[in-house]
Amino acid sequence: MANRIPFFSNKHKICVICEGNEEYEYFKRLFFLGVWNNKYAISLVNAGGNGNIPARYQDRYQNGSYELVLVFCDTEKKPYEQYEDIKRKINEFHGVDNASDEVVIFGNPCTMQIISKHWTSKILKTPAKAVNAGLIKEYTKVDNYKGRADQINRIMEYITKENYLEMRKRVNELLLHDSIVGSTNFKRFIDFLEGEDVRWIENINNKLEM
Repeated sequence: MANRIPFFSNKHKICVICEGNEEYEYFKRLFFLGVWNNKYAISLVNAGGNGNIPARYQDRYQNGSYELVLVFCDTEKKPYEQYEDIKRKINEFHGVDNASDEVVIFGNPCTMQIISKHWTSKILKTPAKAVNAGLIKEYTKVDNYKGRADQINRIMEYITKENYLEMRKRVNELLLHDSIVGSTNFKRFIDFLEGEDVRWIENINNKLEM
């Protein structure tokens, strides 16, 4: 696993394995807005469900086309069985304890915890769409949110460069531990992707190959 193909592009190629449509469309929207450093070329993979994430991660990591492979997913609700299974399989794949802590971007209990921070500081307590539908309608006018593709696309239209800055401030106030409701480590990766210093990629890979 230590043998890596050299890269000839002037951009640093990063692959993000997205759990589903929300994660995929959100990352795509942020990349489209140009809020991150143009040193990075980001490729997205829609895993189509958290059960598919480990295999997609392993495939993209082993094919050598990317300098780094990340995962973007929900924790869902306690006891976080599927989320913990994703982390365990990533750790086992690398043979490194806590390898997943380096590459997994999470929102507890769901990615909407991050997305909603573009408009509000309210903390989502559950991943249940029926419970969160009222808040989503309040800020995006999307009624009866159920996670349909058309609804997600309409929500993305309400994400702008201006409220991206508000989101950055709000997620920075959230706790970082993935077992706490209302937490996310998204700010860590925002800082990486906005910055000029690309050594974080090498630092993460070194930890994965110890």
